[in-house]
Amino acid sequence: MNKDTIEGNWKELRGKVKEQWGKLTDDRLDEIGGRRDQLAGEIQQAYGVTRDEADKQVKEFEEASRR
Repeated sequence: MNKDTIEGNWKELRGKVKEQWGKLTDDRLDEIGGRRDQLAGEIQQAYGVTRDEADKQVKEFEEASRR
């Protein structure tokens, strides 16, 4: 799944994102708008993980969403 796919399917994926990362508020999800880099940054802040770990989590989420 590439960046455009995330942005294009954001409305569909948003609910799954909220299930995966419940600390992200609706307002933050609105601001993220499907941008992968911004999602990783928000995960990093909300969960206190490294940027590499946040990127890894987003990548794993993308892979799981393709199934």
